[in-house]
Amino acid sequence: MIMKKIKWIALLLIVVLAYLGYNYIYQDHRNISEEKAAFSVTAVSLQEKFSNDTQASETKFLNKVIEITGQVSEINETDFTLDDAVFCSVDKSNALSKDNLSKTITIKGRCIGYDDLLEQIKLDQCTIIN
Repeated sequence: MIMKKIKWIALLLIVVLAYLGYNYIYQDHRNISEEKAAFSVTAVSLQEKFSNDTQASETKFLNKVIEITGQVSEINETDFTLDDAVFCSVDKSNALSKDNLSKTITIKGRCIGYDDLLEQIKLDQCTIIN
């Protein structure tokens, strides 16, 4: 009788853990374009913050939605760079045309890190605000 109860409790525990694990792995992805920006800065000031104290800046900005204003310095098919300081990854529907080179724009994206070699902040899921 006791063994039967232990088997049922173990089975119930396995089912609950499997359900929680499934929901954790397959949770909804963040929609960065609909989230409110946690910070609003210029590309140059953000680059200065990362250059001066990378560790503190990563703690503050990593995985946060940031609104950044800067001048477009480079444009590729699925990315562009603001003020040679912020690398912005976009999908093809948000890609910039070459006409926007040297124009000042504001974007919103998720900070995914800092590249020490290129001294650039990396953002993904960027959308152009204006």
